[in-house]
Amino acid sequence: MFEQYIEALIFASDTSIRLEELVLCLQTTLERDVNHEDVLIAIENIQKKYLNQNSALELVKISDGYQFLTTKEMLPVINQLHIQKSKKKLSQSGLETLAIIAYRQPITKLEIEQIRGVNCDYTVQKLLEKDLITIVGKAETPGRPILYNLSDYFLDYFGINTVADLPHLKDIESQTDSEVGEKIN
Repeated sequence: MFEQYIEALIFASDTSIRLEELVLCLQTTLERDVNHEDVLIAIENIQKKYLNQNSALELVKISDGYQFLTTKEMLPVINQLHIQKSKKKLSQSGLETLAIIAYRQPITKLEIEQIRGVNCDYTVQKLLEKDLITIVGKAETPGRPILYNLSDYFLDYFGINTVADLPHLKDIESQTDSEVGEKIN
């Protein structure tokens, strides 16, 4: 029953759920102390169970927590679902603004606008609504503008563990330079 509780908690969570959250929920439900190691062993057993069943789902550690995701083999069918739900798709300006925040966080809206060269009130508001960015405080500059960071949901949305997993800008620039060189030749 212990593993089933953990499986249910992870499944019911709309974002990755941290070990500490699992332990707290289990302690409250079972009305006893729950060992972190026991939860980790149960998670490992659940991961093996899904692997052995040749399931379309897998339990993965992501963003300092655990979440059920579809396997990579399901990518073609999942892509079709995403195409149908394109209303949730980020616009080009949304992606550009999100990239600026990702690499320069914490950052103010004015700094984003200076980099992009256009007003981004609407885009920042949409990113906040989609919970991809979060307000982390105010800058110590005149006017005390709001500072923005990536949210934890950003990591889930893009399937990465930490911001450090983002490609380095120099890698992107050199890849772009080599693509331009190929097109010229």
